[in-house]
Amino acid sequence: MTQRRVRAVYMRGGTSRCLVFHEEDLPHPGPARDRILLAALGSPDPYGRQLDGLGGGISSLSKACIIGPPTRSDADVNYTFAQVDVRNPVVDYAGNCGNCSATVGPFAIDEKIVPAGADEKIVRIHNTNTRKIIVAHVPVKDGEAAVEGDFELAGVPGSGARIALDFFDPGGAATERLLPTGRPRDAVGGVEASLVDATNPVVFVRARDLGLTGAETPEAIDADRAVGARLEAIRVEAAGRMGVPGSAAVPKIAVVARAAPFRALDGTPYASDQVDLLARVMSMGNCHRAFALTAAMCLAVAARVEGTVVHECALGGKEGDLRLGHPSGVLPVAATVTIRDGQPWAECVTVYRTARRLMEGFVRIP
Repeated sequence: MTQRRVRAVYMRGGTSRCLVFHEEDLPHPGPARDRILLAALGSPDPYGRQLDGLGGGISSLSKACIIGPPTRSDADVNYTFAQVDVRNPVVDYAGNCGNCSATVGPFAIDEKIVPAGADEKIVRIHNTNTRKIIVAHVPVKDGEAAVEGDFELAGVPGSGARIALDFFDPGGAATERLLPTGRPRDAVGGVEASLVDATNPVVFVRARDLGLTGAETPEAIDADRAVGARLEAIRVEAAGRMGVPGSAAVPKIAVVARAAPFRALDGTPYASDQVDLLARVMSMGNCHRAFALTAAMCLAVAARVEGTVVHECALGGKEGDLRLGHPSGVLPVAATVTIRDGQPWAECVTVYRTARRLMEGFVRIP
């Protein structure tokens, strides 16, 4: 049996990897498209390795982006994110990926979808998952997206060209409300939780309420099946409270704790005064090795909302970047939250990433 060739680019965006496709090269949304994405990444794989595809066996390495013409007048491109389950034949479109969002601007420039410009190109991206606009500020060199630079991103070896991503009006991406229940805290699964929807819906709980410190390694959290089961039960119950359809990808759940010393996965030690709080996030049932970016953006917004457990752990928050201590190091995230009609309103979240094209050509689909 011959294999079908589908044009694709393999890219790293932030601390994730993804296959990026032109929308015109794929079937319309539905089972035929999903079959291509699953086969390309090597899912489902009961061994959890995605050996027969280009995935890496964990959620951050099992992703796809689909780029097409804009359907909004204020955008340059449409971007649809797909989270591909490693072990099951599931493709989830319920939310966006902030890391993969960093690949869209460079892809659009290098594929000549938008003109390159001189030193920096602003690409306005319509994320179809959340119906939100993302503005990417992409450095340009010799008519292509720049790769070399001095920006270091925790979790990524070396340095690269810094891409700034502005997520405007990120609140209510899935539920149309920043606080889906109307409250900064709810009792869920026997603990206090903050249910917040900004760029993606996330459930935040205190680490100490689950017997954790917030400084655990991802391996340690994954090995604690009792904690994993409890986190999943809280997540599922919170999803119902938020009105989010049942999904393995969203809402995500994160544990938060006050600033404390910790050691990153590369062995680098961090003192408590180098961070504003600690957090660990679960993604598709596993603890993320580098905090999922949309979850980090939601966390930064939550830290600015009085009454949330994140605001409490960040000691009320402060102006400027929030320094998030996560397994791979420290991540700065800036969020602006104001009051509108007596309720908190998320105006913008800004994050910084790097991205690189790794391979280009065709994926083969049996």
